[in-house]
Amino acid sequence: MAAFSDDTIAALVARADGGDVEARGALFSALYDDLHRLAQAHVRRSVGPLTLGATTLLHEAYLAISKSAGAVFPDRNRFLGYASRAMRGLVINYVRERSAQKRGGDLTFVPPDESRDAGAARADELEALGVALDDLDHVQPDLAELVDLKFFCGFSFVEIAAMRGVSERTVQRDWAKARLLLHRALEDG
Repeated sequence: MAAFSDDTIAALVARADGGDVEARGALFSALYDDLHRLAQAHVRRSVGPLTLGATTLLHEAYLAISKSAGAVFPDRNRFLGYASRAMRGLVINYVRERSAQKRGGDLTFVPPDESRDAGAARADELEALGVALDDLDHVQPDLAELVDLKFFCGFSFVEIAAMRGVSERTVQRDWAKARLLLHRALEDG
């Protein structure tokens, strides 16, 4: 895969932001390696073994992104954050569906003396984290994006600081704040 300059990426982001569908596809191609790394991180962090592979997740996310008409990508960072949220949603839906199948599909009767399996509990935790991140995105989108980039994408504080044009210490402070807000949301939820 050919390397793309920051100027080329910026031009593709601007065109994609303007609604150019071809530019979205080109942007996807230009950032394929980064997006594949992001998908691998999502698969690694998922609940239990997934039969969904990183490449499949990446392509499913591309389909979801290409269908979203109102998505705004002001820069590379925002595009990767948006892609991460799309992948997170796909993983949560996949885990939820797999968990429902393990519990009998649409059947909801569970004898009171049987507890749910650990996989179902972890699926619920993943779903709760997804809801908490969506709520955080409405209140403080920069913090939600930071969580996506750090936790789900696996970027280091140094890489995120460079993407955002801020100091590493600023990213670390924001990370601490995001973790605190998510922790509170998960406790209250």
